[in-house]
Amino acid sequence: MGIKNIVIIGAGYAGVHAAKKLAKKYKKDTSVTITLIDQHSYHTMMTELHEVAAHRVEPEAIKFDLRKLFKHTKVNLVTDKVTHVDHAKKTVTTEHAAYTYDYLILGMGGESNDFGTPGVREHGFTLMSWEDAVKLRAHIEQIVRDAATEHNAEKRRAMLTFAICGSGFTGVEMIGELIEWRARLARVNKLAENDLSLYLVEAVPTILNMLERKDAGKAENYMRKKGVTILTGSPIVEVKADHIVLKSGDELPTCTLIWTAGVKANAQAGSFGMKSARAGRLTVNKYMEAEGLENVYVVGDLSYHEDGGRPIPQIVEAAEQTAGTAVKNIIAAISGDEKSAFKGNYHGVMVSIGARYGVAHLGSIHLSGFFAILMKHMVNLYYFFGLRSAHYMFHYIMHEFFQTKDKRNIFRNFTTRYGNVLWSLPLRVFVGGFWLNEAFGKIWGESVWNKVTSHWSNFHLLFNGLGKDSWLVGSSVKMPFDWLQTATTGASQSAGSGAGDAASQYATPILSKMPFWFEWIMKLMLPNADVAVFMQKSMVFIELAIGLALLAGLLTWISSAASAGFIVMFTLSAMLGWNNLWALPASIALMNGSGRSVGFDYWVVPFLQKTLSRWWYGKEQAIYNDALDNESPALIKPSNTNQLNQ
Repeated sequence: MGIKNIVIIGAGYAGVHAAKKLAKKYKKDTSVTITLIDQHSYHTMMTELHEVAAHRVEPEAIKFDLRKLFKHTKVNLVTDKVTHVDHAKKTVTTEHAAYTYDYLILGMGGESNDFGTPGVREHGFTLMSWEDAVKLRAHIEQIVRDAATEHNAEKRRAMLTFAICGSGFTGVEMIGELIEWRARLARVNKLAENDLSLYLVEAVPTILNMLERKDAGKAENYMRKKGVTILTGSPIVEVKADHIVLKSGDELPTCTLIWTAGVKANAQAGSFGMKSARAGRLTVNKYMEAEGLENVYVVGDLSYHEDGGRPIPQIVEAAEQTAGTAVKNIIAAISGDEKSAFKGNYHGVMVSIGARYGVAHLGSIHLSGFFAILMKHMVNLYYFFGLRSAHYMFHYIMHEFFQTKDKRNIFRNFTTRYGNVLWSLPLRVFVGGFWLNEAFGKIWGESVWNKVTSHWSNFHLLFNGLGKDSWLVGSSVKMPFDWLQTATTGASQSAGSGAGDAASQYATPILSKMPFWFEWIMKLMLPNADVAVFMQKSMVFIELAIGLALLAGLLTWISSAASAGFIVMFTLSAMLGWNNLWALPASIALMNGSGRSVGFDYWVVPFLQKTLSRWWYGKEQAIYNDALDNESPALIKPSNTNQLNQ
């Protein structure tokens, strides 16, 4: 039969899917070779470009090295640019080599379609590649930084206005990311958040037309609520450096126009001598074979085929299904079996509007908000499962759930590793429980508390009142300090009970006695039994407060510091046994912001930081003009700025 060479051009969703399927089928078949050619050495997760462009994740988060994806397969990777395809000789020519094929799969994807609108190429930004996302991100950061110190109001307004053309998946997802990035951009550059304006511009009367109107309405309401201005029925007819012109004749000042209005076939495909249809997409039959060519298949966004009277949609699921059909038919051709016709089976559509809100329509199920975004993450994780890449699945989980900032996470900041540590939650609860146990033992007395904690059926004993050995009852000194046991008659009476209690409670202390310097301090703090009794009663409530605060995650830095301080004090007082020393390093570990993970500090600490900072320092601004605001006598007010230079 001879060697069969399969060449795949393009490492997008369709190309990678095809290569994976073929590599699995012919894993042990030496008569079949598989070559995957792409001008980049990586596969880009195109559905996450907006996250890079708006600084939610780092650029490397959506670049998947092809070697890592195909290391243990028979796929030969070639990083090169295809310059020509000779269908007669069945060769693919690249800038540095040439390859023969028996079966060819074209999956180079698409590129942005500006429909010939003047100025888009010169002044607009697209979002169709990893490079586009990185370029757009750098531009946004720079333009906001420059605008912060721009005194000309009109120019400043244009610099701080961001317009997205097109209300499809890409456009809405991009503006959703800008909604969430806006707060940080403003804060870093000392601007007010409402200084940054967001516009979604759509040529037709409605937005998100791939969704049902009810779902699209939810998305529209969310965006408007977040301050997005939505202009429908407003085609853009020209793009300038500092404004865009609408068909109505209105102009919108902006230095950032992000064009997401359409997709056309990769321009490279135009030189391959193949028949094309709408937007330059290459026409294929029901087997995904290129029209008029044998053993040449076109998949993904590049292919045009009407399935049920409508063109195959340019979505990831369709890309993989077209690739799957092509693979089945190549396998059928090699084995001599019948070919299979394409049949689209799409499970639904979903769109994210930032990290925390989205809408989805999956079969008969309509989701919005948290559950829609959760479903998106599940779909993405399933995609990695299909790639058989545990490596990138792990990294996806990390950058989506644990390496985010500014609550740009489906779980807000509860899981992020920046500013809080989710994994310290069990330790925080345990240390909080330790202090509550200590406090309850002193409140009810060890005799009652030991019985209560010995079995759940003794819980009712808590309602019988405090025990005789409670620290809140009577005037007995419970602390085993010699100078307190002999100072007064009351203390003398406590020597038997109090010292005995202490001996049992503080058995096997770390230190056999207090250091002389600490004993001197303690004598100053507790000079007599009356002061000691007051302090020990106060200590009960302090321990109770520490325990409750740690459990609730409220002011945990202070609570943890107090916990560590008490452990040190008990150790130096020769009252702490080795069995409880663990609470010292545990308390220190909890001082890392652990209360922001499922705790009240998630809200309380940022509020206190913001409120106290503004109270003490005032509000930060990018441009200060106190002389004008305060009408300083040193200020000269020229009629125009040119007078300053005369």
